Amino acid sequence: MSIASEFKEFAMKGNVVDLAVGVIIGAAFGKIVSSLVGDVVMPILGKLIGGVSFSELAFSLGNGPNGAPVLMKYGSFLQSIFDFLIIAFVIFMAIRAINKLKRPAPAAPAEPAPPPPQEVLLREIRDELRRR
Repeated sequence: MSIASEFKEFAMKGNVVDLAVGVIIGAAFGKIVSSLVGDVVMPILGKLIGGVSFSELAFSLGNGPNGAPVLMKYGSFLQSIFDFLIIAFVIFMAIRAINKLKRPAPAAPAEPAPPPPQEVLLREIRDELRRR
């Protein structure tokens, strides 16, 4: 078997194709959620805490050799944490909804199974003895 045919067989397996589709959809979904965080949630959050933009928060560590300020941009880190939390929550809610759709409807309770023939016979004997 040639390398090309082996690669074709590998690439066309269901798992690889499903994974590729998942990565592509995940990248597109990531852009949507990043826009939600950056363009909707963060401006509201910034307004609530006094007009501070998280991405602009930084500590000055002095000046570099070329005279430019050296900044530790912890605001970008906070922004990434918020992105992660919101993305994780949205994915959690989506998976939760999908799992609810997959879950089968609860079955109606089944009638109890009929008693075994030995038990029926013993009941008949008991009932006959009570009558005497």
